[in-house]
This record gives sequence, structure tokens and C-alpha cells, in this order.
Amino acid sequence: MTYLWLKTLHIVSATVLFGTGLGTAFYQWRAWRDGDPRVVAAVAREVVRADWWFTTPAIIIQPLTGLWMVALVGYPWSSRWIVFSVALYLLAGACWIPVVFLQMRMRDLAAAAARNGQPLPQAYRRLFRIWFALGWPAFAALLAVFYLMVFKP
Repeated sequence: MTYLWLKTLHIVSATVLFGTGLGTAFYQWRAWRDGDPRVVAAVAREVVRADWWFTTPAIIIQPLTGLWMVALVGYPWSSRWIVFSVALYLLAGACWIPVVFLQMRMRDLAAAAARNGQPLPQAYRRLFRIWFALGWPAFAALLAVFYLMVFKP
């Protein structure tokens, strides 16, 4: 694979990773603000699907293409921007992994509430707060990785 094809794949997967994350976070938050368990359940179901269908492949493609490009170009592995990019990517991943499990549990709680005609339980609200808190460092880390990918300071 040529460098430019690899770079294209890397950029597209970065866009999918960040865009899907931002989009699903927005819709999950908006559904929660609506408060209707039926809406929350429907949105949560699709958020979990989007994470498996789009985010997960992008998470795998990103480091593979990034490290492959570093090897092709011959950047020193100890370059600060590479070390920081990897560390920030790992930070984002450390936030994302629990988020996936939180989203699945939130989906199930919302579906049960919708099925039973009940409001969202307190457990959902508690999980949502944790989910929301984990999103901020993950998004900040990915923004910083975008900066490092582009400027390579």
C-alpha cells in the first residue's frame, strides 16, 4: 500500500472515529434530556450499534495505519509527537472501553423502563453521569492527537 493510500485510510478512520463519537454523544445526551424512556431506549440501541459498526473498526485502523506510516516515512519512534499521540490515544481508549459497557447497560435499563411504562431509573442517571464524564477527556485527547498528527511539533 502506498503512503498516500495509507494516509487517506488513516484520515478517513480518524474522521469516522471522531465524528461517530461526537454524533452518538450528541444524540445520547439529547435523548437523555428528552427523558422519554422510549426515545432514550431507541437512541441508546443505535448508539451501541454505531460504536460496534463504526467506532470499533476505526479504533483498530487508527494505530495500525499510523504506526505503518511512521515506519514507512522513517520518523524516529521516540519523536515526542509520536509518543504523545500514542499516550493520548491510549487515554482516549481507556475512557472509551468503559463507555461501551456503560452504553450497553444504559440501553438495557432504558429498554426495560420503556417496556414497563416507567421513568428512567436512578441507575440510568448514575451511569449517564459517569458516561458523560468519561467523554470529555476522550474527546480532548483525540483533539490533541489531531493537532499532533497535523503539526508534528
